Amino acid sequence: MEKMVLEEEIVIVGAGIAGLATAIALKRVGIRALVLERSDGLRVSGAALTLAPNAWLALDALGVAHKLTPLYAVREKMCITNVATGAVQEVSLIRNNRGGPITVHRKALLESLAEELPRHSIRFSSKPISIEAQAQEGPYTIRLEDGTVITTKVLIGCDGVNSFVARKLGLTEPVNSGRSSVVALAVFPEGHGVREHVLQFLDVGKRAGIVPLNDKDIYWFLTFNTPKGETMTKDPQEIQKQVIENYAKDLPPIYAEVVRHCDLSTLTLAPLRLRLPWDLIFGNVSKGNMTVVGDAMHPMTPDLGQGGCAALEDAVVLGRHIGKSFIDNGRLVPGAVAEAIEGYVKERRWRAAWLIAGSYFSGWAQVGREGWLMKMFRDMIFYRFVLKRLIGIADYDCGKLPLLDDQNKTH
Repeated sequence: MEKMVLEEEIVIVGAGIAGLATAIALKRVGIRALVLERSDGLRVSGAALTLAPNAWLALDALGVAHKLTPLYAVREKMCITNVATGAVQEVSLIRNNRGGPITVHRKALLESLAEELPRHSIRFSSKPISIEAQAQEGPYTIRLEDGTVITTKVLIGCDGVNSFVARKLGLTEPVNSGRSSVVALAVFPEGHGVREHVLQFLDVGKRAGIVPLNDKDIYWFLTFNTPKGETMTKDPQEIQKQVIENYAKDLPPIYAEVVRHCDLSTLTLAPLRLRLPWDLIFGNVSKGNMTVVGDAMHPMTPDLGQGGCAALEDAVVLGRHIGKSFIDNGRLVPGAVAEAIEGYVKERRWRAAWLIAGSYFSGWAQVGREGWLMKMFRDMIFYRFVLKRLIGIADYDCGKLPLLDDQNKTH
């Protein structure tokens, strides 16, 4: 079989939220990118994710927000129940004049992003097995598992926690947080009747929650301290059974009822991993015209719901920097693109490190060890003062993409 050789301006590895959003950002500034996806189709399976106001500003910059906002309601309040005492804390989720978070189906978000891209801009069943750089600033040669060879001026890794591109950059591997997470959708064909607020339940070593998406679907999650030496099953039915019989037995009955209505095709169980903040601050987030976006750069625990939000921010910021270089020079100039990527890294490195640290601290405070001191800190200090500050992370505007003139639009 003859080997296929392709030449591209920009290649993005990974067609998840980060990869699709980055491709849209580049398209908006007049640059076509080829997105490589190892799966044989768009990975629309999965549950849901919460998008805070900062994510909606990014989606607005990408021209996608209007597709989703009519479908989902803003969540204004979170009610947190201490299972041991029955005490309920109410936390406002409204941030100034920017509203509150909105939880959306992951499938809806991915499909809305993919619809914005031209046909054939996503190449499925394309798994990179090697990356070679001809010089510090490229071009780069990517060899795929099927024998295809692609050369590109710019390489962007959006390939998740186990990023192939991040390893090529020399970034350290993510570490385990000591906790695991189960997420899924529950479907009630006749309607669930659950009120609109976010409900969370805290017990020793675990945090559970439910978020209504619409009248029939509920997003539910469970994070828990991972028992040492315990092997995690991959069977969805067994996971559901363990959640109901072990983790939900002391929680309010509504939680177990939601889990019983689980759509098993959306259920996932995984250890929670993160990149240590100082590894991100001092590590190589870019080399020449190669960099990373989303979980490939800053894997974090989900305790502040900022993983997907930060990925959308990344996409807009990177598109803004590369777009300005492209518009100023009329083309992609390797040295100028490298400077643009350096600007992106400078803008994102410290914010991403803070998001990682804040998310981990939030999870530790809520699912940490039990004891009177920890309980006092959590109830008297964390929920009353600290959590509100951490939620304030959503008060962030990643900016707009540069405007194109008619000549650049034809590129």
